[in-house]
Amino acid sequence: MTDDADRVVIRDNRKIDPVTGEARKTAAGEATASPAAPAQSMEDDVPKAEALLLEERTRDLQRVQAEYANYRKRAERDRLAAGEVAVGRTLGELLPVLDDLDRARAHGDLTGPLKAVADKLESVFSKLGLESFGEVGDPFDPAIHEAVTHDESDSVTVPTCTSVMRQGYKHRDRLLRPAMVGVTDPTVFIQVADDGNGFSTIDAAEASATGDSAGSHRAPEDESAEPGAPPEDALPADNERAAPTSE
Repeated sequence: MTDDADRVVIRDNRKIDPVTGEARKTAAGEATASPAAPAQSMEDDVPKAEALLLEERTRDLQRVQAEYANYRKRAERDRLAAGEVAVGRTLGELLPVLDDLDRARAHGDLTGPLKAVADKLESVFSKLGLESFGEVGDPFDPAIHEAVTHDESDSVTVPTCTSVMRQGYKHRDRLLRPAMVGVTDPTVFIQVADDGNGFSTIDAAEASATGDSAGSHRAPEDESAEPGAPPEDALPADNERAAPTSE
């Protein structure tokens, strides 16, 4: 114990090696030199993080730009639709004026300055997209025609507009007012009896003239039967006839 306590320890703290003449590495220098590698790796990670952030911001910007473009298109479409609705309402309020002009034209009163005004009005309405419909001979369409009278005739094969009381109008694809028309239907055919090949048909006029109707058609009589003889199906069968009695 006394030898260890009395032993002298000498440390060489010289910064230059006396043998080689080079600077010695101290503990502090080793400690400061060791973090150099992690620092270099951190500097290498910075461009990667910036690139990822730039890519994310670019995607966000592109998404916002697409949403704004869609919003502009939708707003423009809604604006045009609202304008079309407003024009349609205005034209609907002016339809009675066109009706008066049509009546004046039908009576021959649309002449002179009034005719010039009517032509200009019709030209403006046509530019705005107003279209009239409802002519004699058009097939009846309940979606655009309002039937006020009905008739039947053999001259038509489908329900047809044979008279027009008031024209209808459309604005673009929107119906402003249906046409008021008289409709003629084809003659109705009714089934009367089975003739062996299906049901025979006669028209209503023939049925009313002959007195035939559905269910009243009678089978033709047998011309070979004697006059006044009972029908064959009214006679009893052979096995049902009573045997003669002996007196």
